[in-house]
Amino acid sequence: MPLTANAALYTQRRADLATLLGRDGIAIIPTAPERQRNRDSDFLYRHDSYFYYLTGFTEPNACLIVTSDGHATLFCQPKDLEREIWDGIRLGPHAAPGALAVSAAYSIADLDQQAPRLLENKSTVWYPFATHKGLETRVDGWLSSVRARVRFGALCPESQRDLCALLDEMRLVKDTHEQDVMRRAAHISAGAHVRAMKRCANMLRAGQDVREYHLDAELLHEFRQHGSPYPAYGSIVAAGANACVLHYRADTAPIHDGELVLIDAGCELDGYASDITRTFPANGKFTGPQRDLYNLVLASQDAAIAATCPGKRFVDPHEATVAVLAQGLLDLGLLDKSKVGSAQDVIENRSYFQFYMHRTGHWLGMDVHDCGSYNEPSEIGNSTERRDPLSNELIQSRPSRILRPGMVLTIEPGLYVRPAEGVPAQFHNIGIRIEDDAIVTEEGCELITRGVPVKTDEIEALMRP
Repeated sequence: MPLTANAALYTQRRADLATLLGRDGIAIIPTAPERQRNRDSDFLYRHDSYFYYLTGFTEPNACLIVTSDGHATLFCQPKDLEREIWDGIRLGPHAAPGALAVSAAYSIADLDQQAPRLLENKSTVWYPFATHKGLETRVDGWLSSVRARVRFGALCPESQRDLCALLDEMRLVKDTHEQDVMRRAAHISAGAHVRAMKRCANMLRAGQDVREYHLDAELLHEFRQHGSPYPAYGSIVAAGANACVLHYRADTAPIHDGELVLIDAGCELDGYASDITRTFPANGKFTGPQRDLYNLVLASQDAAIAATCPGKRFVDPHEATVAVLAQGLLDLGLLDKSKVGSAQDVIENRSYFQFYMHRTGHWLGMDVHDCGSYNEPSEIGNSTERRDPLSNELIQSRPSRILRPGMVLTIEPGLYVRPAEGVPAQFHNIGIRIEDDAIVTEEGCELITRGVPVKTDEIEALMRP
């Protein structure tokens, strides 16, 4: 069988990993198991991200073993004509080396027999800790088999190490192939948001009953229409006060004329996630208070975008966001200057937390909250302690990650105003979040999700009949 597309890419990744395993190291990377949804049905299958990163292989019941000399062994489902009638064609061990450029392949049924042989005479075994239930126990069994051969001169690995530490660093900086896939995913997701925004206004103008699930349906249609197999995460479609629930899911709530709608949704494409949030007026026209709050969040995002560039720290966009929001909350009267003090006081005492309680971004990649440390590895020993002014909890602070070209992160400030004493009534039950996906470049960052507008006038223009 000829090599699959991008086989050379995965071969290089495995080679890069091999160099990190140390002398006589070995790595074990299973894919995700199939999971039962109910009595006679499984959840839609999704591969393990680490496994896919190294193989490009999407079948279940598989495991990859890589050794420090670059040898890659794949264990996969054997050919089975009867099961293939029900579940689809399998690649099989015979075709796997030619298709995936692995060194060797066996049936997954042979893993318990072959793994001890591969572990023999190795010094360190690497595998993802706390990721695959039962893997540690299985590795222990394989090592016991190796120890049983020490009288015949076999050496058993003396240490076990977390493979996530290596793969997280590899996955953190996206190569050109990954960036291209993420741009395509972002383009599809932007189109889905545009479709949902237009549908909402059109239904209201027609006097129809509009529900959150109507807009969710538009998102799903656009994702599938352009080749995405599924959303990258559970889509949030939140009307009115529901937008003040951070992880609200698209449900049956009606969408009323005059409300804002918050949609946080993105598709997955070729194993990579996109993540976009837009907040828009259901009828296509912002009210005064809605516009004021929205423009404050947008201004804070602009400040965060400006702080997203090589050499800056991961925390810098968040701090830029908070600085703008702190002053804006005072200016709009959501925070009382006589009680909370200046903008700097608001930041130091975290008074803004009543309205803004999450970070401004996260890594994005194969997982929507992608892997990768948020601390700078070269400065990990430089830590300080501080006490949180709200929880009084003692927090260990380490230097934040230095941004580098190829890193991909979200930029997503927000404000969520629940009714409370001292909060002006015109802002009650307004939830706003604006989120874009950014690739750090040599000069700054590239926003790959601006296929859907963010400025109030542009949103209103888009939603007009």
